[in-house]
Amino acid sequence: MRFDRFEDLLKSWAEQTPDAPALRYEKRLLSFSQLWLAVQKRAEELRSSGKSCLGLLSDGSMDCVIELFAANLAGLQIVMLDENAPSVLLRQLLAYTDVDTLWGDPDLVEELSPYLTEGVTDGAGRILFFTSGTTERAKAVVLTDHSLCQSAWNGSEKLPLSPADTLLCLLPLGHVFGFVCGLLWGLSCGACVALGRGARHYVDDCAFYQPTAISVVPLLLGFLMKQRLLNPELKLILVGAGDCPPALLDAASAMGIRVSFGYGLTETSSGVAISVSGDPFAMEICPDDTITLAEDGEILIQAPTCMMQGYYKRPESTAEVLIDGVFHTGDLGRFDEDGRLHITGRKKDMLVLPDGTKIFLPEYEAAIAKVLGHEELAVVLQGSRPLLIYSGEANEQELNKALLPLMTELPRGQRLGGIKIVQEPLPRTATGKIKRWELQQKEGQA
Repeated sequence: MRFDRFEDLLKSWAEQTPDAPALRYEKRLLSFSQLWLAVQKRAEELRSSGKSCLGLLSDGSMDCVIELFAANLAGLQIVMLDENAPSVLLRQLLAYTDVDTLWGDPDLVEELSPYLTEGVTDGAGRILFFTSGTTERAKAVVLTDHSLCQSAWNGSEKLPLSPADTLLCLLPLGHVFGFVCGLLWGLSCGACVALGRGARHYVDDCAFYQPTAISVVPLLLGFLMKQRLLNPELKLILVGAGDCPPALLDAASAMGIRVSFGYGLTETSSGVAISVSGDPFAMEICPDDTITLAEDGEILIQAPTCMMQGYYKRPESTAEVLIDGVFHTGDLGRFDEDGRLHITGRKKDMLVLPDGTKIFLPEYEAAIAKVLGHEELAVVLQGSRPLLIYSGEANEQELNKALLPLMTELPRGQRLGGIKIVQEPLPRTATGKIKRWELQQKEGQA
């Protein structure tokens, strides 16, 4: 069903199927009516608090989901924060997004409380998700409960779930793919959402919850497949947020499981194209969206119901990518003879890791060059980790030591996985730009 806001979604299912299961976490189960009552009760408490902007240090629990829906119902602006991010980064993000109250781990809340601000006056309905770049390029994308509900409907029109389904949510809710495709997709269809119990339970969550559907990033799918952890009741796997080896999708399909691949961005409230049959990389466009290609093959998206309002406090950055209602993705694609979209590459200088994390290379490399006092270097993807290629005389141990403070400030997934020292100059174009594709082909697959 299509819902306009979170409130409509929760209230509607509470009235239609009050006793049907909505959320499971561990052995705790909430029906749709119980979830709606819990959200309303907590919303009243938040209204009386006088706060206006909630920083949600998401842990993916049932209480976390209730807090999120309640804050939205109470009219607070919500900022989705990664509880595992470095404290120095979280302090910066609190100030940037005007957070005046926090929810999450009590010790972390206490540590960050001195950095709260005065809040906002016009944040009702807003939900801010951060793009997954480096610290310097972290931008808060302004979405709303309306845009997120429309995105969930868009996806469910292509991949419907039923109230008899159980959707297992293993992805972090602080990322838009995890939130929409791991939580909202299921709830909007009246299905039960089983909330994963954290990374240490990846090995047994499928067996524990026995889901019929699951949304994953490629790295997680690879782990589940390798360890043979997928349960026999599983009928549908939605993969997104990163490049996925075709062999991995083929292996899952060979198990009799329907496998779909999705393409979307934080700026479009998650997915805009999904494969529904045959080739998993041949994706059909979601109903509310229009995708065209620029002359150079860049994917351009019109998504009036799902588009971001902009980057928070960054009108110049917004204007660079959102032009006359058309979002310029920086991704490259093509259409096949059936009008289905295929992703062919990235126009932007970025690495996309298997877990969906993005590293903006110009800034990442500039930070490394500044620390090392050396410009002849580049970063490529080797396996699932960034590899630094350093051209010149150097000692790997000394380079690692010099870079340790910088790496410590970055999220774990963005830290270098290795260093390769070469003597020859890096390959460059006639204008002096590094030929990244050549380096990736030569060094990244080594």
